[in-house]
Amino acid sequence: MTQVASRPADASGVFRLDGSLPVNRLGYGAMQLTGPGVWGPPKDPEEAVRVLRRAVELGVNFIDTADSYGPFVSEKLIRKALHPYPADLVIATKGGLSRPGPGDWRPLGRPEYLRQQTELSLTHLGVERIDLYQLHRIDPQVPLADQIGELRLMQQEGKIRHIGLSEVTVSQIREARKIADITSVQNLYNLANRQAEDVLDYAERENLGFIPWFPMATGQLARPGGPLDTLAKTYDASPSQLALAWLLHRSPVMLPIPGTSSVSHVEENTRAAQITLSDAEFQALGKAV
Repeated sequence: MTQVASRPADASGVFRLDGSLPVNRLGYGAMQLTGPGVWGPPKDPEEAVRVLRRAVELGVNFIDTADSYGPFVSEKLIRKALHPYPADLVIATKGGLSRPGPGDWRPLGRPEYLRQQTELSLTHLGVERIDLYQLHRIDPQVPLADQIGELRLMQQEGKIRHIGLSEVTVSQIREARKIADITSVQNLYNLANRQAEDVLDYAERENLGFIPWFPMATGQLARPGGPLDTLAKTYDASPSQLALAWLLHRSPVMLPIPGTSSVSHVEENTRAAQITLSDAEFQALGKAV
């Protein structure tokens, strides 16, 4: 068995965050390792541990989480499953959303809150420095300079290695970059929803990692007889695998993080890295929306 066959994520290629921190481009998003409404523990915590360990076995070395997933449930499961961490594993987390209850998300970007949440994430993950810390949402009630400035201060203190943003516009990225170095952007983006195309184009021009959340949404494209379903049969693949392959083809800065709470699904998702679309197939899928 070849290494790529046993570690399919290796086939996704490598992106270097900030030009220095290498990750395989197909990662894993840990939001689904929680209870309903992204609240509380998962129904099967041991399966969650198995999912994380299997993802790493398959070559995934970029895991994305957030303090608000649970809250803190996801981060604690990552530590339980993988600590002490492999030398090449990059764990990204996020702060800036408060959780009053299940399904409830509210931006909270006061500097003292961001510092508190960073300190808690350091403890829950069991690390001295967070590789990539992302502002989960910009709080419109707090000056951006105060939010990014606090992250930059913690970066200078050695608690954060790289800073990222989530759900932002190009103008917001530009404003943030006047305050601190920004390494990545995480926006909603998938084959069926490309409203963040301008943000992706900007990220590609500036060599910022682009982390599409909800990457496998396919909508009507995957309907029986639809373009995604038809091409998937040609590849002997699932529509979701093809949607991930499309993302990987779209840009060299693309870092999809499909999430799941099932070992079989993490295996299926990771095999998407081994699918290479032709330019014609990529264009055909893109035009089908």
